[in-house]
Amino acid sequence: MPNSLTVRDNRTGKEYEIPVENGYYIKAADLKQIKAPGLDAGIVSYDPGLMQTASVKSRITFIDGDKGILRYRGYPIDEIAEKKNYMETAYLVVNGEFPTKSQYDEWVHNITYHTLVHENLKNFMMGFRYDAHPMGMMVATLGALSTYYPEAKLVSDAQVRMQQIFRLIGKIPTIAAFSYRHSTGWPYVDPSNDIGYVENFLTMMFKPSFSTRYEPDPVLVKALDVLFILHADHEQNCSANAMRSVGSSRPDPYSCAAAATAALYGPLHGGANEEVIRMLKEIGSVDKVPALIQEVKAGKRRLMGFGHRVYKNYDPRAKIIKKMADQVFQVTGRNPLLDIALELERIALSDDYFISRKLYPNVDFYSGLIYQSMGFPSDIFPVLFAIPRMSGWLAQWQEGVTDPEQKIVRPAQVYLGSDLRHVP
Repeated sequence: MPNSLTVRDNRTGKEYEIPVENGYYIKAADLKQIKAPGLDAGIVSYDPGLMQTASVKSRITFIDGDKGILRYRGYPIDEIAEKKNYMETAYLVVNGEFPTKSQYDEWVHNITYHTLVHENLKNFMMGFRYDAHPMGMMVATLGALSTYYPEAKLVSDAQVRMQQIFRLIGKIPTIAAFSYRHSTGWPYVDPSNDIGYVENFLTMMFKPSFSTRYEPDPVLVKALDVLFILHADHEQNCSANAMRSVGSSRPDPYSCAAAATAALYGPLHGGANEEVIRMLKEIGSVDKVPALIQEVKAGKRRLMGFGHRVYKNYDPRAKIIKKMADQVFQVTGRNPLLDIALELERIALSDDYFISRKLYPNVDFYSGLIYQSMGFPSDIFPVLFAIPRMSGWLAQWQEGVTDPEQKIVRPAQVYLGSDLRHVP
């Protein structure tokens, strides 16, 4: 077999043929034919964190981490960010192609129509403590949404699935804005059907009251729109994997989205840019950067915003954000933490320690600076991640529930416990 691996088991002397699919992967189930001596069970591959295990087949996002490439449905991320808006991108990620004019108008209408939330859901959110973290509120509120739409559990029905997609993409910025205003004590501001998706979110966030007028700066609207594009999907990351794993047991997508949001909540995922801001504030001034670099090289701390599980080159999203930051700072004023960030980047990109380990700035390094300059508090940063990632989660979820090969996720394990014992 030319498209196969020949595996020799040196314990038994037997050889096995393992087919190579599409030129680069094998099926883990084919390893079952290799039996451990004295046991009926076949061998399994042990892969903590699934670093080298493909658990799904997908047509949504392509990443080449060594070359710094990110594409949605085949389109390079830099071209999408330059020529499209987030709503077009969300359509692409979910449906596979960019929309025609009529498809786009219908898509925007259906999502805008579903931005309002039930009054009872508002009351539910008002029940949280005044200092509740916005991500905790979001996890709980998304889960609660499943009780409002009982038909959502019919995940095999394409029309029902699309209805929930409209609802979740539409309601996620409303829930996000309400979770922020709850922490400030401001009254909730309902969404408007007359303005765009990003402008609507900013208005719900920062409009002082029902009666006052608020018009966000077009530069900031554009900047946030681009940031939403960059965060729409990122292949099989922790939260996407949570969305698919929970979805494999076929609950409604609101429950799946709550699980994905919980995964995003962690500081190693969606909370990373919040950690970057904390680190820059702790450094305090440019002259203290070398001392921090030495601590990192000595293994005493991590350099937040550098390095990535997938990218072993400059994160393509970070390049786009860095260029956009200048436009934002012209409106908001220069962020005083920027000089510290630039000095960190300069040293890291010229130091053999970081170069040899392929530690380049990632998307979190500059996004937090932009969010902070736009007036977002740091605890809302992961919420800003969840809003655009909802389209990616839903695309991943829909692909999973419609894939006939996808089984309920139930990984194997390597058992290291006691052998048979009898109760005394």
